[in-house]
Parts: sequence; C-alpha cells; structure tokens
Amino acid sequence: MSVVQFVKVSAVAPEPDIVAEAAEVLRADGLVAFPTETVYGLGANALSDSAVAKIFHAKGRPARNPLIVHVADARMAARVVSHWPPVAERLAQAFWPGPLTMVLPRHPDVPAAVSAGLGAVGVRVPAHPVARALIEAAGCPVAAPSANPYMGVSPTRAGHVLRGMQDTPEPIFLLDGGEADVGLESTVLDLTGPVPTVLRPGGLPLEQLRQCLGEVRVLDAPVSAQALPSPGLARRHYAPRAKVFLVETMGELRRLVTQAQAEGGVVGVVSYSGPVSGVDDQVLLPAEPAGYARQLYASLHELDALGVEQIFIDLPPADLSWLAVHDRLRRAATS
Repeated sequence: MSVVQFVKVSAVAPEPDIVAEAAEVLRADGLVAFPTETVYGLGANALSDSAVAKIFHAKGRPARNPLIVHVADARMAARVVSHWPPVAERLAQAFWPGPLTMVLPRHPDVPAAVSAGLGAVGVRVPAHPVARALIEAAGCPVAAPSANPYMGVSPTRAGHVLRGMQDTPEPIFLLDGGEADVGLESTVLDLTGPVPTVLRPGGLPLEQLRQCLGEVRVLDAPVSAQALPSPGLARRHYAPRAKVFLVETMGELRRLVTQAQAEGGVVGVVSYSGPVSGVDDQVLLPAEPAGYARQLYASLHELDALGVEQIFIDLPPADLSWLAVHDRLRRAATS
C-alpha cells in the first residue's frame, strides 16, 4: 500500500516552500497530485520514461491511452511539440491558460509512452495558480491524467484523490488546493489534420472554438482498440462504482426509481429538473451547463461514498452547450 503525502496549499497564492517540495518530487521522478481548474491531475516529469511509467502503474492505465502534457507557457510547449503552427499560436493567445489541450506533432524528447506510441501529443497550459507554480518550479513539462484509478470518476477535490488512490502502488505527494472550478476535463483539439477536430469535448465550449477558428469538427466515429488519439475515449470511463442509468424524462425517472426501490436496491438520483420524493440520496445540480459540469463529478463521488448501488440521472438538453456533459454521462453509463 502506498503512503500518500497530503499537504494543503493556498489556491490563490501557493506557498513557495510547499511548491518547491512538490517540484523536487517531480524532478526526482516521483508523482505529484495537484489541482488544475478542470480536475486534479496525477503528474510526473513528462521527459522521463521512468516517471511516466509510474503514472500508468499507479492508475492501472493501459499503455494505449495517452497522457496530456501540462506546460507553463507556449515557450515550454516547444519542448513537447516539434511543430507550432500559426493556428496553435492563435488558440494559445485566445484560450491559454485554460481548459484547452492541443494535439500537435510530438517532440522527439518526449517519451513515446506519453502519446501511446503515436506521433502526436496533447499539450496545454493550466489556469490554476497551484498547477502553474508547480510546473514553473519544477522547470519541466508535466504529464498528468486525472488523479484517480483508470475508468473511475475524475477527482475535483483532494479528498476524492485520497479515497481513490489510497491503495496505489506508487507513492504520491498530494497538493490540496481546493475545489476545481471547471469540474470537467479539458477540451482536446487535434490540429494535425486538415480541419481542427475535437477529440474530447470538455471545459472549453465548442462554440468558442468555432468563433475563433471557423470550421471545427467533432470526432463522432468509434475509435479502434489500438492506441487512442486522446484521453477519455474509452467506451466506459468517468464511471462511479454504482450502476448509472440515463433517463429522458422525470416521469420515467420516477417510475424507474420506484421500481428499483421495490426490488430492494440502494438508489441515488442526480437531477437538474427537481427533487424526487422518497429518495434520501439525491443531488440537485444547476440547470445550466457550466454549473452542472462543475458539480457533476463531486455528486457521483458523494453518492458512491454513501454506498448507492444504482444512480438515475435525468438527461440535460441535447444541444451543443451540453456536449461535454453528455459525453461524460454516456461513458459513465456504459456497461
């Protein structure tokens, strides 16, 4: 069993001595869990083969699933990518720091394991002050998927990391910088083809990308069982221990909940439409995309901690502003 070192740090003005200690762990090829504006990441020196291997080992993550590399600024991105096209500069000026990952040709110095052996790598500049301070103090790009066991619900609080990673085989230095502001992973945009393509919808809305670039496609074809072009593309992902059911209407949700309770199931509800009578374990989320996304993962963690066996969720509207939320819900509900 791993010992997870837990240290609180200011989310606004990170204490230099704490950041320096965590940065030293990274330079020594260790693992650091840290807050970003999206979710908590499990970070390692992106230029070290042995450090990157520890990420996969700690999470139980398959080698075919690539990692995103976090950098301090566009200049550090040059250590990660071999080509920086004008479109990348335009996007960086518009959306970095922030929840946008750009997929670009991988620099030879980046271990192939980071990108699952592919020739491209995802890179972004996080907006959270702790993440920025850590990367700058370490002086190296930081590869970091979400700090949770593979396929589990991503952590948006340090407590989620502690519960999820307490049995990891690798020691982890955990920086508690408060709750993530965005609550969903970054948007992953592939810039290696003729048309920019969203591989994974996320914290940066599709509408904003199209306002900046014009034509932007969304990946809608199933991916192969080989190396994935982006994190988060497995059919089942972001899933709690409880079985998740997505329901089109509140009437149908109430009927299914009543049936499950009659069969003796421990039932939970996540809803934006209103409460369901007779259900003790339920979470009401905001009826707008950003607020819903910010609280979604925390609600799933909460219901899991309560021992719920089945979670019923009323589906939000099927429009582009809810694209990332629908992606996460669909994958969480896949068997």
